[in-house]
Amino acid sequence: MSKRRVAYYYDGDTGSYTYGLGHPMKPHRMRVTHDLVSAYGMLEKMHVLRPKRATPEVMTAFHTDEYIHFLNRVTPETAEELTYHGTRFLMGEDNPAFEGVFEFCSISAGGSISAAQRISSGAADIAINWAGGLHHAKKREASGFCYINDIVLGILELLRIYPRVLYIDIDCHHGDGVEEAFYTTDRVMTCSFHKFGEYFPGTGTQEDRGRGKGRNYTVNIPLKDGITDEAFKRVFEPIINKIMEVYRPGAVVLQCGADSLAGDKLGCFNLTMNGHAHCVQYLRAFNVPLILLGGGGYTVKNVARTWTYETACALGIQDDIDPNLPWNEYFEWFGPRYRLEVPENNMDDLNVRDGSLDKVRATALQQLSQLPCAPSVGCMRCQGKEPGGGSDESDDERYDSDGSSYRRRKRMSILSNRVVNVDPDVGRGPPRGRRFFKSAVRWDETYGRVRLGKEPVLGSLSGSRLGGTMEATGRSTPGGDVTMEDWEDGTSV
Repeated sequence: MSKRRVAYYYDGDTGSYTYGLGHPMKPHRMRVTHDLVSAYGMLEKMHVLRPKRATPEVMTAFHTDEYIHFLNRVTPETAEELTYHGTRFLMGEDNPAFEGVFEFCSISAGGSISAAQRISSGAADIAINWAGGLHHAKKREASGFCYINDIVLGILELLRIYPRVLYIDIDCHHGDGVEEAFYTTDRVMTCSFHKFGEYFPGTGTQEDRGRGKGRNYTVNIPLKDGITDEAFKRVFEPIINKIMEVYRPGAVVLQCGADSLAGDKLGCFNLTMNGHAHCVQYLRAFNVPLILLGGGGYTVKNVARTWTYETACALGIQDDIDPNLPWNEYFEWFGPRYRLEVPENNMDDLNVRDGSLDKVRATALQQLSQLPCAPSVGCMRCQGKEPGGGSDESDDERYDSDGSSYRRRKRMSILSNRVVNVDPDVGRGPPRGRRFFKSAVRWDETYGRVRLGKEPVLGSLSGSRLGGTMEATGRSTPGGDVTMEDWEDGTSV
């Protein structure tokens, strides 16, 4: 197998953080993985780098200033006050305000951004950041154990060089945060293979295909419990092959969430280590610049085994490494067999039993057949605060993940797979952050000036009301006092 230049990003501090006692997300799994990769002697075959930590300014390429400011100052002691009693930023029990949460996020995001820069510069063919892949984080709030969406930040970096980027997600949970960020653009195609049906985050049906310029550039493959290696391969290979044929991406980002493995504490698939790693091998064969990221995975020993093996796949040495584990600091964790393997269990594959897998594959291929040739990119504004990159739709029709849909979005807990009811009027009220897609400012043709959406038109006022309005001149705006909330909402000038 041909050699690839592989860059491997790792920060030794990433395994020192903890979400709290009893929480299923264990950052320590990155340290266990790194130790096993080192024990196999793979570090000498890669360019090992410590990523530059992402600054608050860098994080605001996607996230709102308000949210980043919150993460930068929240502590376990101030969380109740700063989240307005759990109604903003961190809602539910999935995302605790643990000690050092911002530093942890800066490591994860910095690794994915650095990996994207390494790929964009041509210095590497494959870049690995197992601390990344936190695909649930939203523009203005944490979700599903994810605080900062390092994937979106990395893809935005790739878009500076590559006209088209393909994002593939094999985590057991739907990659909703990344899909939402690029829902209205054709410059990023998202393809998620995930469990659907009373399962966090409750999104990712095949009816969700994108909007505006992004129509049909969002591909969802909803699956049922117990999918095996063979069944997964039957749906993964033809769909990815078709995408590579019609979309022709300049770079590929693969989120290798390990909760799709058999026996995961929160997952419900039945993939072995080899079946999971087959996705890495299949994409590597296309010889397109590739970024490998981590993600979910809550049975730590299986996460470490799989990401170690997938590191070997990136290097092309998977057939040469010994399945019997070498001695390492965490050797006793891998008993009783002490082998580099994750076997399947005796789950029933509901995808094959009811024939739904063939229907899902046919629907996805039919969607991809509707795409024209690969979209080109002319001179345009650099991707920044509006990751959608624009749309032909009107402001009222355009998808808005930050403002108008805030109250309506259904939130689920990844721990319980139940809807979390949050009253946005508790405490300070609903968030009034920046709204990039809609403004209440209008141009008044009659008076030849900018007018606020809620400012009355003088010609429509009665004589008494007109007099009152003129009397108030110099003391307030015609439509009443403009409050700080109005200023934050973008309705004042």
